[in-house]
Amino acid sequence: MNRFLLRLIVGVWLAAGLGGCGPHPQKAAPEPAPAVPETVHERVAGFSWRRAAGTPVTVLIAEHRVTDGMREVVAAFEEKTGIEVAIEALAEDLYFDRMELALRAREGVADVFFLPMDSTAYAQWTAGLLRPLTPYLEDPAQTMPGYDLADFPPAFLAGAQFPPGAADAQLYGIPVSFEVYILFYNRDLIGQYLDGQIPATMDDLVGAARRINEQAGPGIAGAVMRGIRSDTIMDTATGMVFNRWGAAAASLPFNVWFDGAWTKPRLSDPRIAAGLADYAGMMQAGPANIQALDWPDASLLFSQGRAAFYIDASLFGPGFEDEQSSAVAGKVGYAVLPPARAGGVSRSGHWMWGLGIPKNAAHPEAAWLFLQWFTSKEVEARVGVFHGGAARLSTWQNPAYTQGLHPGYVRAVQAAMKNSRSTVVFREGWKGYAIEIAGAVQQLFGGQDPAECMQALERRFLDLGN
Repeated sequence: MNRFLLRLIVGVWLAAGLGGCGPHPQKAAPEPAPAVPETVHERVAGFSWRRAAGTPVTVLIAEHRVTDGMREVVAAFEEKTGIEVAIEALAEDLYFDRMELALRAREGVADVFFLPMDSTAYAQWTAGLLRPLTPYLEDPAQTMPGYDLADFPPAFLAGAQFPPGAADAQLYGIPVSFEVYILFYNRDLIGQYLDGQIPATMDDLVGAARRINEQAGPGIAGAVMRGIRSDTIMDTATGMVFNRWGAAAASLPFNVWFDGAWTKPRLSDPRIAAGLADYAGMMQAGPANIQALDWPDASLLFSQGRAAFYIDASLFGPGFEDEQSSAVAGKVGYAVLPPARAGGVSRSGHWMWGLGIPKNAAHPEAAWLFLQWFTSKEVEARVGVFHGGAARLSTWQNPAYTQGLHPGYVRAVQAAMKNSRSTVVFREGWKGYAIEIAGAVQQLFGGQDPAECMQALERRFLDLGN
């Protein structure tokens, strides 16, 4: 969902009166993480939390539920390390401009920054604006014992590994919050129209959504989706294409859309046509104004109990459970995308925010201490309760994190993240291609033949590359 994530988390819930997408926001914030004394083992290993004591660190970040969690725990880091942390947080529409200016400043402005792990990070790496983290991770004097980078799914790290796909690629960002694309459903409506049975395949899901749409009458839709012709649909749509693509290779920087070279688009592959047709089919089961709906409208309709199914970002889940303002609280079901074939493997896509260190950081050593601490197992579990998108596998087994989340949500996200791929494409000008894909979805929604539609889309890709 790239840079629209903050507006997804804040804008939708403010529009619905939900006041944030963190799990059970009416609860008191968790206690700050206690200061952990430096252990003898850490000193013997050559690592010291106080190696940069007295050094300031500035964190440049967008206003986000991650930022709320950071404010709650940062005092523990300051006590542990002797490093004073200044959090400079801006609304997202201001953040992106400020981020780019900070990374290009002659003198360091930020030591740590909120990194979109997508084509934004790729462009920054290409321009030489990012500091590699791999040298820190490989140095036992710089990285705490037990940090365990392998606890992050490899596909999660791919959004900030450059050069993309290279054997010697280095890591330039650590994930802090992710979204995966899952199926939300209204259990009351599914009980009424489908006897409580969730369709076993994607074809069955599309058919069931259409039947509900026909039977329910005005005010209730079989499904709701982002229906607008915009690149904002792309991450969800790509997840649905992955579900049809299967286990076949789709390596970065090209992802599924190109066959190993920018001159070789493969839009005519029937798996891509099927995935985009699934998206259009769910739109056809939506309300009459589906083509005018973006994520705020679609999420609001689902939270009001006016749609049976909704495929979108997992991070919506905790907000749907807000009993104070969501009409579907306690009535939402969560599932992975139904596979292409009964008994098959469900697959999806993901997008995420991370933390990185600018090349021009004034205090890179202190910055790395903060970054590794904030993304550690212990701290992630505490901050994750604010946003519901913890990126470590182990955190989803940690009761300190999961106890504030709906059990069905936890199970669905855990299952989805195991077979998820990054939705990013590392190509300059990708937005123009994405809008062409969104236009093809509109044509499929209107009834155009999928094979003809994809052949025309492939020709438009070739024209864009010339």
